[in-house]
Amino acid sequence: MRVEPQQLKAFLLDANLLKEEQFDEAEKVARETNQRIGDVLISQGLITQEELAKLEAYIFGIPFVNLEKEKIDPEALKIIPEPIARTHNIVSFRRRGNNLEVAMLDPEDLGTIDFIKKKANLKILPRLTTVQGIKNVLRQYHQSLEAEFGEIISRQAKALIKSVPEAGELPLEDAELEKVAQDLPIIKIVDTLLRHAILQRASDIHIEPFEKDILVRYRIDGILREAMILPKRVLAGIVARIKVLANLKLDEHRLPQDGRFKTETEDYKYSIRVSILPVFDGEKVVMRLLAESTTALTLEELGISGEALEKIQTNLRKPVGMILITGPTGSGKTTTLYAMMEILNTPEINISTVEDPVEYRMPRTNQTQVNPKIGLTFASGLRSLVRQDPDVIMVGEIRDNETASLAINASLTGHLVLSTVHTNSAAGSIPRLIDMKVEPFLISSTLNVILAQRLVRRLTDDKVAYKFKPSELKNIAKYCNLEKILTVLKEERIVKPQDAWEDINFYRPKSSKECPEGYRGRVGIYEVLTVSSAIKELIVKQATADQIQAQAQKEGMMTMIEDGFIKAAQGLTSVEEILRVIIE
Repeated sequence: MRVEPQQLKAFLLDANLLKEEQFDEAEKVARETNQRIGDVLISQGLITQEELAKLEAYIFGIPFVNLEKEKIDPEALKIIPEPIARTHNIVSFRRRGNNLEVAMLDPEDLGTIDFIKKKANLKILPRLTTVQGIKNVLRQYHQSLEAEFGEIISRQAKALIKSVPEAGELPLEDAELEKVAQDLPIIKIVDTLLRHAILQRASDIHIEPFEKDILVRYRIDGILREAMILPKRVLAGIVARIKVLANLKLDEHRLPQDGRFKTETEDYKYSIRVSILPVFDGEKVVMRLLAESTTALTLEELGISGEALEKIQTNLRKPVGMILITGPTGSGKTTTLYAMMEILNTPEINISTVEDPVEYRMPRTNQTQVNPKIGLTFASGLRSLVRQDPDVIMVGEIRDNETASLAINASLTGHLVLSTVHTNSAAGSIPRLIDMKVEPFLISSTLNVILAQRLVRRLTDDKVAYKFKPSELKNIAKYCNLEKILTVLKEERIVKPQDAWEDINFYRPKSSKECPEGYRGRVGIYEVLTVSSAIKELIVKQATADQIQAQAQKEGMMTMIEDGFIKAAQGLTSVEEILRVIIE
């Protein structure tokens, strides 16, 4: 829901909340920075969030509610699941008989209102509120969930321990393990761990045994965080339950095992990838959580913009050659691959993939899952794909000579090949391919573009603004070209044409109960290396990664750290976060 600027201006002037010249200046800033006029007025201190929300509520004829003064009924709050509340900025705060009052930022979001109406089987009464009001109520979800999960885990662990002999841990005989894996307390503990992780947006769950207890940690926004500590005596039951779900061998405790299973409710559907590894104090479990309902993001949504976006789009239009994405494990390479395939995925194009695992399902795409147990490797899968008349081939990862050679040959014989390699920079992927015994002249003939990436944490809206001192800028200049970054900031209208570095706002995280470190979610930072004629010559000469990097920068390549500073100037992340991820 948005009020037209002129309509808002008329009401603000009529209410004597500001002067006409103040509004006009704010409107100019809004156009230059591509912000909503109301947000600019709030940031300049001309009006408050509440005043703006009350005015919008009056214009649209919708009641306003100040959630900070409302006593929220916990039972009413639970009617709307947290993922929906957070995604759509809607919370239920009061129920009276068959009527449910919900506070929203956009009461014209009829799709969400209709969904909640069907789910709750209640009449929905929309109310308009402020951004801060929604945030305050969302924190209550986290607090009530912490208490709920803690209580469930504690209660079920106690129930389980009562049935275990005091002398030691759960018996490890196969028949008894199978029985324990079906015990209600164990089932509830594992289900609770999974549900808690999903609601906290965790990408991985680590269950780590130590001498006297079990440490459970969640990886959220790329950072491992301690979630809870469980008694050691429930370890065998938890591991057995996960093995049963993933169809693994219950009696194998000395060798690593890998498997997967699915968990599904009305609110979410996840594929869980399981890795079990014997360690000194038992078996460690790591579970990777993959949301099956997630749709492929666009390149723009991933944070690729400007010249880097143009280079990728240009190379995606080429019918042959190879596009490589590089970065460490967990840097979002697969997500970027799918964003590229989404652009190419038209009725006229045949896309075939070989992946390990298939993380996203894509319509009109022939996706093959690697299975080394039966001899279906990246290399053998790729060899078969070439006979399937594909236009585009996606190889999940190039990790050996055979796969690299087949991918290169596929791109030579009239296919566009997309793949990933594990290196720290775009330039570093070329020596890596040469290390795999691929002939340099073949690399120079087929490679079109290389994209390197990292993921950095996003700042919350409660960030704190500051400006750089000259001494700090001198330090930063060691890592990147400040003049080039400032030019891009001005070209993309992120800052004003007359701004110098000392005039630009950067931001630090601000702690809150909901986000203690001041971050929520992640965004990518990128460097895109186009394989030009000069770089092809360097490849043939087997130049070092540093020499290739220097030539790419000479040709105008924006490095990852420079792209990071642009995103920091946009307020998406902090300089500290960029340096944490990039500087070694």
